[in-house]
Amino acid sequence: MRELVVLGTASQVPTRTRNHNGYLLRWDGQGLLFDPGEGTQRQMILAGVSATQISRICLTHVHGDHCFGLPGVLSRMALDGVAHAVHLHYPASGADVVRALVSISSPGIDLRLHPHGGSGTVAEGLEVRPLMHRIETYGYRLVEPDGRTLLPDRLAAAGITGAEVGRLQREATLAGVHINDVSVPRPGQRFAFVMDTAPCAGAEDLADGVDLLVAESTFSDDDAALAAQYRHLTAGQAGALAAGGDVNTLVLTHFSARYDDVSGLGAQAGARAARATVITAHDLQRIAFPKRRRWHQDPIMTSGGGRG
Repeated sequence: MRELVVLGTASQVPTRTRNHNGYLLRWDGQGLLFDPGEGTQRQMILAGVSATQISRICLTHVHGDHCFGLPGVLSRMALDGVAHAVHLHYPASGADVVRALVSISSPGIDLRLHPHGGSGTVAEGLEVRPLMHRIETYGYRLVEPDGRTLLPDRLAAAGITGAEVGRLQREATLAGVHINDVSVPRPGQRFAFVMDTAPCAGAEDLADGVDLLVAESTFSDDDAALAAQYRHLTAGQAGALAAGGDVNTLVLTHFSARYDDVSGLGAQAGARAARATVITAHDLQRIAFPKRRRWHQDPIMTSGGGRG
């Protein structure tokens, strides 16, 4: 199961219909909670999300609308008896704020703190890049390794059946047949989370080639001067970010309270998003991962194949 659950879509000021930030990414057996703002615990209840599903919490920065929901979420996890380790990732410069938030939450869970201070891999498949905001901020990128898809007709032509298929997958070569002869590349899926930033190289690195990009769209293009002043993206800039990265699906969120109707932001992003599908997120929405990208396959075996 790979799915994004949108818990809140407001920026600094919540509205009657938009709660503060909060996003749960269900990724196979993991549950990654991004930027839990105030009220996230209640939004989880409304969305049908259990605290026991959370295995990692990722903070882009320590402005309140991105982290003030942390004590409530941690306390709920303790109340529900979460037994597995919970990993908390955050910018090192925000350590004092994070410790304060953790200190007022209920004890009882195995919480492991992981501050980071630069680009790199912070967990298996999970990377961070610096963004450009008013305080130290990082975006996140989750990457599934590339693999290979076996082709039944090529396996049959090579005479490989039954348990031999599994052996070929484990050992890569069997009786003169290489796994590349009977398969095609399968690109791994990629997810990126870009929040609270002006356009920058870090955002571009995060968005490059991802299947699902969650990006802030705080301001309309008409308010570009405000976006520049506060170091946020406009809707059009979010669309351009998706286009530059050849993104499959762009999810817009983190909307300013000045916009009651955010459909216009979706239109502005769509005008610059190239082939990306643009979704203007709303609270409690569930967004399925797009279908896996396919690489062009050569219908002819490239290196012999069959058993001599």
